[in-house]
Amino acid sequence: QVQLVESGGGLVQAGGSLRLSCAASGRTFSSYAMGWFRQAPGKEREFVATINWSGGSLVYADSVKGRFTISRDNAKNTVYLQMNSLKPEDTAVYYCAAGMFRTKSSEYAYWGQGTQVTVSS
Repeated sequence: QVQLVESGGGLVQAGGSLRLSCAASGRTFSSYAMGWFRQAPGKEREFVATINWSGGSLVYADSVKGRFTISRDNAKNTVYLQMNSLKPEDTAVYYCAAGMFRTKSSEYAYWGQGTQVTVSS
């Protein structure tokens, strides 16, 4: 079992930055790939970024490539999402998840409760 708790969301102006954190419980954190997904009102949950167990492999959605950076610290059982040059269309609830190194949400077994990110224009 892995429990995930996101933090760092909030309200920011377009062009600004936020850093999301996801703290995991359990000693098996380093054995999972970690992903970030987001869901805007009225839309399906979509993939944002994923990082493999060691941090050596990363995949980003095209919509965030060059603006967002995913990273992890296995010693701290934490995964991060640094979000720069934020746009109003980045507004969503952001979820972290633990599972396979994939872009599909169905490949992730454990999910956090989500943190709201709102970007004003």
